[in-house]
Amino acid sequence: MSAPSEACTDCLRRAWLIGELAGHIEKAVDNRAGARAHELLALADDQLAEAMAGTRAGELLESAARRSPQRLREEIAGARAWACCRHDGLYPGALRALGDPPAVLFGRGDPELLAGFAAERMVTIVGSRRASAYGREIATKLGLQIASAGLDVVSGMAIGIDSCAHRGALEAGGLTVAVLGCGVDVPYPPRHTRLYEEIVKRGLVIAELPPGTTARRWTFPARNRIMAALSRMTVVVEARERSGSLITAEMAHDLDREVGAVPGRVGSSPAAGTNALLRDGASVIRGAEDVLDSMVGVGLVPPRARVPRGPALEPELAGVLSLVEEGSTSADALARVSGLGPGPLAAALVQLELEGFLRSDAAGRYERTALAASEPA
Repeated sequence: MSAPSEACTDCLRRAWLIGELAGHIEKAVDNRAGARAHELLALADDQLAEAMAGTRAGELLESAARRSPQRLREEIAGARAWACCRHDGLYPGALRALGDPPAVLFGRGDPELLAGFAAERMVTIVGSRRASAYGREIATKLGLQIASAGLDVVSGMAIGIDSCAHRGALEAGGLTVAVLGCGVDVPYPPRHTRLYEEIVKRGLVIAELPPGTTARRWTFPARNRIMAALSRMTVVVEARERSGSLITAEMAHDLDREVGAVPGRVGSSPAAGTNALLRDGASVIRGAEDVLDSMVGVGLVPPRARVPRGPALEPELAGVLSLVEEGSTSADALARVSGLGPGPLAAALVQLELEGFLRSDAAGRYERTALAASEPA
């Protein structure tokens, strides 16, 4: 892994000052205008220190000014991380749309991947931590299909929708970016340590807080603005009426980014937030095609890779695959509509699974994967 050019000393000191003020920010932040996390982070160093620490402001600012650049960089290296500041050519240009762009992005993973960041090729997927089985399935499928189309998937590694979106993207072999509300060396939540390690290995984990910083209540809406800014489109899969995912959607809207939502059952609490977004004009997202249609409308950057393709299919296999796509997802249903006998149908389903066009669950239901069939020679 090659390192980006070093973050400048002033930006590193700013990041550590915010880390040191984290406890004060926790006490001061609320939903009133001017006191929200992203508004506080827009303040200059002296204003932020005075607003948060009062009489201790001068002491904290002097301490920040005395921080040794070498010691700061040693701490980053000790966390097996890298740092990229807003004066660096690798700093994502999309973040400059923020009124309060992070002074520094700390990261783990290959920093050279930053060079390929383009908002028009990135999709943020967020949603409820208390997701339903339906929501988790949709998030996984969206992550897989969007990554299979060559777009980058951004999320927050939280329990529920976020982690499912990351896993779907990893399953597709695509790039996924996890934005944390803590230090980049702190897998959060801890139960997702294995997912974190996989993302570090194959994608990127980034954060604006210095290594070792623990997550706090305010750090999640703060990191939401980064997720909203990085991508041309934010998709909310499931969200209750008062959900952090709706904050991300609101921030995306304020940045003139596209907002999409997956429809849910009327009256279902996990879908109350997403259905409200749709009422207010968000794009209806039923699958990756809807995302791609919206992305093309705002100038899709050429994707990183083509949609993966399997071998060409014989007409009988193509016919069974088409029936699954149309909604016949059980062997009984396929037997009724395909006209095939039990033996030929079972053989067709086994072959489609082996070739990677279908997957089946424990109940014996079949679903389509993102793999496309090659054209017959």
